[in-house]
Amino acid sequence: MSNHTQENHDRKMTSMFERYLTLWIALCIALGIMLGKLAPQFAKTLDGMSINVNGAPVVSIPIAICLFFMMYPIMVKIDFRSVVKAGKSVKPVFLTLFLNWCIKPFTMYAICVFFLGFLFKGFIGTQAMDLVKIPFGLDLPVGALHGAGTVVLQEGIKMLEIPLWRSYFAGCILLGIAPCTAMVLVWGYLARGNDGLTLVMVAINSLTMLVLYGVLGGFLLGVGKLPIPWQALLLSVGVYVALPLGAGYLSRIWILHTKGETWFKEKFLHVLTPVTIAALLLTLVLLFSFKGEVILANPLTILWIAVPLFIQTLFIFALGYGGAKLMKLKYEDAAPVAMIGASNHFEVAIATSVMLFGLSSGAALATVVGVLIEVPVMLMLVGFCKKTTAWFEG
Repeated sequence: MSNHTQENHDRKMTSMFERYLTLWIALCIALGIMLGKLAPQFAKTLDGMSINVNGAPVVSIPIAICLFFMMYPIMVKIDFRSVVKAGKSVKPVFLTLFLNWCIKPFTMYAICVFFLGFLFKGFIGTQAMDLVKIPFGLDLPVGALHGAGTVVLQEGIKMLEIPLWRSYFAGCILLGIAPCTAMVLVWGYLARGNDGLTLVMVAINSLTMLVLYGVLGGFLLGVGKLPIPWQALLLSVGVYVALPLGAGYLSRIWILHTKGETWFKEKFLHVLTPVTIAALLLTLVLLFSFKGEVILANPLTILWIAVPLFIQTLFIFALGYGGAKLMKLKYEDAAPVAMIGASNHFEVAIATSVMLFGLSSGAALATVVGVLIEVPVMLMLVGFCKKTTAWFEG
């Protein structure tokens, strides 16, 4: 009787979250911005708690803690026999790789050039310039031209002066070549997708990023060979994915061995049911509190950058979801395929933009905007997925 009551309670909590999803998102965003405005020092202190690589923040410790509690309940539920089985599914893995590496970087390029370099260029400022770091390995004299920029002396340091819209564009490209390898496990879980398959695709994308991130970034940004931020890639994947994965796998084995499957399913998992949702909402509050002042100081700038990122997210999601439908995948496989394509590994994109262009650059701001819009947009797409399960067989 108590188990039945607990199950009803869990279902009601989940149902309430899903039914009023838009409201929760709006409240968390408002709360985060308010916190950042009313207690800016507190927000800055939390935002400053990070693990740095080459002077760039790679892992935010508060976000890492939230992400651990978001992902641990997912990881501990995964039966790793399903992971092995999912690894043999060729079609969804092929679609994911094709979408992420053959389509997504180039559509991001085209969409952002159109919006930032043409449609919104007048709003951003046709004469507006940004100062960024000189590319690695270059020693150019003051006044020299490099690409679309000119070398200038700023407070005794050589910097490259480039059009502001190009700086925003560079940040968007860094987002477009970094498919999500952490939060997508949460999106797939909330959409009731195949967790085993999502984990397989996360592993494959993580390995592919080590090879293609620098190559594609260098080609699309026109900066020659972009240094591969492999330390940032490995550290972020280790902290955001491997840590909760290892904890989930080991604790699952230990609990099943000591307490049995019945206790694990009827007691332990019930306790974890609200944890992922609570951690997700707290993450939203933290993200917006960290950047509350930036948002309020640059509302239109945030909008100009957010529009192409939003359109790109919807476009890639539609391609993935539509492609899965055409390939006759099951819904449980289709949802993760579309989610992993639509979302970005913003931690690596932020770290790379700071290393390449500088902390105060427009490129770094663009990657931050990617963070701000990703969570609410992906939650919206999760809701869309759950309403369209009937589109797929099985």
